[in-house]
Amino acid sequence: MTAVLTCRIDYTIDPRKAGEFARYAAAWPPIIERCGGRLVGYFLPGDGPNNQAMALLDFASLAEYEAFRGRLAADEDAKATKAEADANGCVLVESRTFFRRA
Repeated sequence: MTAVLTCRIDYTIDPRKAGEFARYAAAWPPIIERCGGRLVGYFLPGDGPNNQAMALLDFASLAEYEAFRGRLAADEDAKATKAEADANGCVLVESRTFFRRA
């Protein structure tokens, strides 16, 4: 796949629940791949703010991303992973931004 679109998911996390967020991030790679995304990686807080995390996913097009979102919405593992994060409160805010390669 030649990626022309990168989705950056920014997370504001509860720093007291960084371990829960790390488990959340570790659960996503097989789900993302199965649903048609290409995960570049999840990035946990390092030096700097302890409540910011990020994920990068590549797609060939916006249409491919939209198809991915549809498959993700129907995926039982994705629903369970999201429900667990909602229940434990590790993710406070989640937002998406799209970039094209320079």
